Amino acid sequence: MLADEVGELLRNRGLTLAIAESCTGGRVSDMITAVPGCSDYFLGGIVSYSNKAKIDLLGVKKKSLDDVGAVSEEVAVQMASGALRAFGADVSVSTTGIAGPAGATPDKPVGLVYIAVSSKRASVCSNEVFRGSRSQIKDQAAVKALDMLKGFLEKQK
Repeated sequence: MLADEVGELLRNRGLTLAIAESCTGGRVSDMITAVPGCSDYFLGGIVSYSNKAKIDLLGVKKKSLDDVGAVSEEVAVQMASGALRAFGADVSVSTTGIAGPAGATPDKPVGLVYIAVSSKRASVCSNEVFRGSRSQIKDQAAVKALDMLKGFLEKQK
């Protein structure tokens, strides 16, 4: 299971994890906490669904939300960085997107999700457009977030 592999990488490297979620609504955190012994590396997560929560809890800049919107690379990276700070973690992952069925715009379709992974030294961000029901989009985004986190950890020394 992907969450087990992520957990093993974190444990073997002596790293801690924090999570900031919007569109996935806690699914990434749920997958991580399904692994026995995750308290060795998982510090916690924040589900920041509203823009106010993103600003107040994660330090996302209001200007970013106004200029590019919550569903953007800029905000995903700020969310991940905010989770690092909030928990004092070594690595973090964030998700922000449009799970649907409403909320889409011509530039941002239903299923668009930005996922960022950050450490104190680097950040990466990717976007995907997932298909399916709201629940399927949330599930796919959570799996992709863990996959990105795994790849990020494998590249770290």
